[in-house]
Amino acid sequence: IDDLGNRFRIFNPMLGARSKFNIAPGTRQPVIVQGASGRELVQMQWGLIPHWTKNIGAAHPIINARGESLAEKSSFASLLKKKRCLVPASGFFEWKHESAKKIPFYITVTDQPLFAFAGLYDEWHDPAGSVLATYTIITTEPNALLATVHNRMPVIISQVHEEQWLTGEQPDAGQLKEMLAPYPTEKMTMHPVSPLVNSPLADDERVIQPVASLYPEYTP
Repeated sequence: IDDLGNRFRIFNPMLGARSKFNIAPGTRQPVIVQGASGRELVQMQWGLIPHWTKNIGAAHPIINARGESLAEKSSFASLLKKKRCLVPASGFFEWKHESAKKIPFYITVTDQPLFAFAGLYDEWHDPAGSVLATYTIITTEPNALLATVHNRMPVIISQVHEEQWLTGEQPDAGQLKEMLAPYPTEKMTMHPVSPLVNSPLADDERVIQPVASLYPEYTP
C-alpha cells in the first residue's frame, strides 16, 4: 500500500490495508479518484451499479465496459464526463478456453510494476442514506499477446495519460481512442498459473506463480 501511495501520488494512503493476490467481481478494493485535495483511495465494489438503480437486489453489476462504445451509451456518458477512476494493479488474470478446459494466465506489465486500469464509478444511495460505491473496468481489443488467450483486454492507462483521465475535461473521440488503445504487446508478459486462482478464497502468492514451479508434472 505504501508503494501504491508513492506511485500514484495519493494523499490518503490506507494504513493497515494489505495487498490482495486474487480479486474477484463483487469484492471491494481501493480505487483512485480525484478528490478536492488531490488523489484519494476509496474502497469500491467491483461491478458497477448505476445510481438510478431502483431494486439493487435485481441489479446486474457491470464488470466491464467496452471502450469503443462508451460515449454512445447513456448509462456511461455521464460517468465518462465526471466519474472516471484508476484501478491500481500489479497484474491480472485471463482464461484461455481450450476444448472443455479453461487455462488461467497471469499477465503483467514489464515497464510498470504498478499500473492502472481505466475505470468508471458510480454511487448508489439506499433509502436509509448509506452509499455503495461501485466501479467497472473498461476493455478494448486485445493486443497480439492477449489475443492468444482472449478476445478482449482491460485498458491499461499509460502514465502520461493518468492525470488527464482523472482530472481532465471529458475526452473527445480522438482522445478516447488514444487513451483507451491496447497496451503495447512488447511491454507485457504472461505465464500459465494454477487452477487455484479459480477460487476467490485462494488469495496468496501461489495464484500468481508459474504453474510449472508449483506442479512440475502439470500440463495445461
